[in-house]
Amino acid sequence: MTTFDDDDERIAPLKPLDKRQALMLDRVLTVTGLALAGAAAFFPWYVFFNEDKFSIKVEQGDRSRDLPDWPERNVFSVSPLAMVNKNEVEKKPALPFDPLTTATVSNVGRENNKGIMPDDQPFPAVSGFKLLHVANGRALIEDSSGMYVVRVGSILPDESRLATLEERDGKWVIVTSNGEIYQNN
Repeated sequence: MTTFDDDDERIAPLKPLDKRQALMLDRVLTVTGLALAGAAAFFPWYVFFNEDKFSIKVEQGDRSRDLPDWPERNVFSVSPLAMVNKNEVEKKPALPFDPLTTATVSNVGRENNKGIMPDDQPFPAVSGFKLLHVANGRALIEDSSGMYVVRVGSILPDESRLATLEERDGKWVIVTSNGEIYQNN
């Protein structure tokens, strides 16, 4: 067995720093830390005020398109992104109340001499709708809440049923169970 301790050369212990060197090192570290902290606090403000240098560049382009002048085809399902109207869209009026339910309402006071008050309230009739397209026994209609594909017997937005789809004078019309007629424009 051999020991290698004898072959190692001795290293002199480190000299302790004198007070002046230690004080200077502490000051350098303190100034460096304060400079880094200042830069870290300033950088978000620099980015905020120079957004053009740091933002993502997005190509501006036309986000709508004209529909082609092809002959009509059978429509089975319609995606909301399939047709884009380049005309100005009517702005819907803002709701006069906050639709977010934030609390519960107790049933105290709901009973009167006649019994429990009904929760159902009749609402005003829904406004009319437009006929957009007719194909293959189905019609594409649009009202203020969206577009729908309906067929004979379907319930319409005005709460009537679709009675018939007819072609009159080269234009399609919808006749409802209420007797109202909606024409393709």
